[in-house]
Amino acid sequence: MSADLSPVIAATTQWLLRAYPGTGGALDAALAEAQASQAVMVAAWLRYPTVTDASLVALVGPGGSARLDWLTGSDAAAADETDAGWRTWVDEVVASWAATLLTTPSLARNAVDALAGGDHTAGLALDFRRLTDPGERDRRAASLLRHPDLLAALAGLHQDSLVRRLHGEPVDEEGPVGDPLAG
Repeated sequence: MSADLSPVIAATTQWLLRAYPGTGGALDAALAEAQASQAVMVAAWLRYPTVTDASLVALVGPGGSARLDWLTGSDAAAADETDAGWRTWVDEVVASWAATLLTTPSLARNAVDALAGGDHTAGLALDFRRLTDPGERDRRAASLLRHPDLLAALAGLHQDSLVRRLHGEPVDEEGPVGDPLAG
């Protein structure tokens, strides 16, 4: 994991797991976390493909979870002061792209393929099978995280820009600085 993106990856994964929790015991929670983490990592590496991009987001921050909390109806949970710190590292676009990857297996495979030879994967042998080819146990453990209807609003926020990125087209997304509640 890129050290520069680790706060974004950790916070966005945490946000996804709180918004769409696993439904079983400890093993199911671990499997859901592995899937969310893989989806967020792939999404973050696509959103910030170079070391320079990662350094810039580490410097200015990704924007936070306010709009996502509102979208999922969990904005009351964001008021908890113990959550305030990590929630500032949640990246809305990364969360949306991760939701798309979790609910659209063909895009997940394309996204992982698109990482090959990039700054974040150079010299690494990575296995994203929990994301790209989940087993039945994985699907059950992350049933809320992978439910297309439940994640439709989140995925729909930035799904078009993910598809453009995967097709090598320019992506005009708001950068990490800005009003997270702006539409």
